[in-house]
Amino acid sequence: MTRMTPADRRAPRQAEAERNDRALLDAAKEVLAVDGAHASVAAIAKRAGVGIGSLYRRYRTKEDLFLHLMSVTLDQYIDAAETGLAIDDPWDGLAHYVRSVIAFGPGSMAPVAGTLTLTPDVIEKSERGDRAVAALVARAHDTGVLRPDATAMDVELLIEQLSKSPLLDQLAQQGRTELMPAARNARDRLTAIALDGLRARGNPPPLPGEPPGYELFSARWERD
Repeated sequence: MTRMTPADRRAPRQAEAERNDRALLDAAKEVLAVDGAHASVAAIAKRAGVGIGSLYRRYRTKEDLFLHLMSVTLDQYIDAAETGLAIDDPWDGLAHYVRSVIAFGPGSMAPVAGTLTLTPDVIEKSERGDRAVAALVARAHDTGVLRPDATAMDVELLIEQLSKSPLLDQLAQQGRTELMPAARNARDRLTAIALDGLRARGNPPPLPGEPPGYELFSARWERD
């Protein structure tokens, strides 16, 4: 009979812990999208199907959970942007980034802006993501495929608006799973319409007002 090593015995527990962690992060995104900064630990644990004790063994506080979620979300954003930069066609690369980030679902961390003390890791990832998106937009401008008055901040704020889907949130709360594919398709159509509005073609009327400044992003994250 083959003896089980300590590593063999740990493997199932580690796999379960990883599944629980993924479930908690997915649940935190979903609850955060609906309840905002008031999202409770109990609601997140319930949505994940995980005991609240298991949550607190993994994360000491709700802030720890949200900071980890933010780090994971930024990893997804960076991967989408850097994958977009690896695509030869500048428009396809930018569109890949926009579609990918919106498809992550309720990924925006905006509801907890100003409630967290950002870690050096999160700040570094945020800056890396900003550089990648700026490069995507600059490349699209240089090749004339992005309307000249659209900025990186316009793109980021557009993604934030489309990532939050009241329709998807309401259907999810109601348990109307049969309507979710149609709702996702509807969001894909809106994304395509929005992307079409970013393309440089013809002589479109200028965008209203001044280009949004980065402070619209950064100022929200300054903790009181």
